[in-house]
Amino acid sequence: MHDKKIIIVFAALLAVFTVIDTSWGQEIEKININEASAQELAKLQQVDPGCAVRIVEHRQKYGPFKLTEHLMEVPGIGLRTYDRIKDQIIAQ
Repeated sequence: MHDKKIIIVFAALLAVFTVIDTSWGQEIEKININEASAQELAKLQQVDPGCAVRIVEHRQKYGPFKLTEHLMEVPGIGLRTYDRIKDQIIAQ
């Protein structure tokens, strides 16, 4: 019984380290909200095509976003949506 627990723990650790090893040091490419097309913005989690179009329209009307937080000025982008996408975006 003890050997079986050791094997299970070892297998679990091996699985964890395999996942860490494949993603370690890899940075996810972020989407620049000041240059991205509506199609690119719609790839973000919780951003549907209509919302993506509103982001582009807001950018065209008011100019580039100075901070990613300013994305919440766009109708349909609230705090909850922003929290889900903030690690996937930049404003340059």
